[in-house]
Amino acid sequence: MIPAAYPIGTPGFAWGDAERALWLARQTRRRSYAADVLGAVERLRARFDASEYGRLDYPPDSYPLYAIRSRKWRDDLPCVLVTGGVHGYETSGVHGALQFVEQHAERYAGRVNLLVVPCISPWAYERIHRWNPQAIDPNRSFRDDSPAAESAAFMRLVAPLRDRFILHVDLHETTDSDESEFRPALAARDGQSFEPGEIPDGFYLVDDSEKPQPAFQDAIIAAVAKVTHIAPADRNGEIIGSTVVAPGVIRYPLKKLGLCAGVTNAPYTTTTEVYPDSPRATPEQCNAAQVAAVCAAIDFVLAVQQT
Repeated sequence: MIPAAYPIGTPGFAWGDAERALWLARQTRRRSYAADVLGAVERLRARFDASEYGRLDYPPDSYPLYAIRSRKWRDDLPCVLVTGGVHGYETSGVHGALQFVEQHAERYAGRVNLLVVPCISPWAYERIHRWNPQAIDPNRSFRDDSPAAESAAFMRLVAPLRDRFILHVDLHETTDSDESEFRPALAARDGQSFEPGEIPDGFYLVDDSEKPQPAFQDAIIAAVAKVTHIAPADRNGEIIGSTVVAPGVIRYPLKKLGLCAGVTNAPYTTTTEVYPDSPRATPEQCNAAQVAAVCAAIDFVLAVQQT
């Protein structure tokens, strides 16, 4: 249900410190980053290199940030980046990234260098939220002098390899809570009116409008369609307000918007969007869709390199 008015703030006025503090006080821990993510990373250590690339201190909590790498990293191989959990509430992004490493990463050994960051925003993961404790969206904050500690830490990690990545797959979800909570909260935070939208039923991708790769996106859609259904365009030929350029594909200017998928200079980039609230999809299917997208993306890039 879409709220008539967001319960924090005054319509027409952006939040100040008091409103942000009230919002923060409403957030509660609902799951464990240590158990769900760090535990999984620890189990993968026998087969992959895992290292801490930063730490988020949000008293009384402190969160180590982990990246997983190919064990035999080679300077002569192209680099592939997989990210999840930029938005902590997007569960299959986190678990899909971990499941990809567990089930498929080893078959790419000696072919690409893999860097997988499964949960960029652990505080938000635990609270099943989109923002960090300062009510900042990390996925609009991947830019110089980032206001989000999550985004800044990740950018420092990838900076030395920015020009070596050939591919970046960023794993996300679009949920019903986008309309019931997160978009109304965003409008309230910024002192704007909330205009209801439409949640697409199914999987879709966000290509980079500055350097589109239509054949690449189509290959991912074809692979994911074997696992779960693809979102149709709405009556306006759009998905979440953007023109559908191919079945299940829209485009954003990734770098301009400060999105995670625009952090590197990789020629092939995509943002996945799974719909976990569909009656036609299970949590297992959502994770599998993310895994299928990553595998299809890597396979496509490797095939192009061989031609």
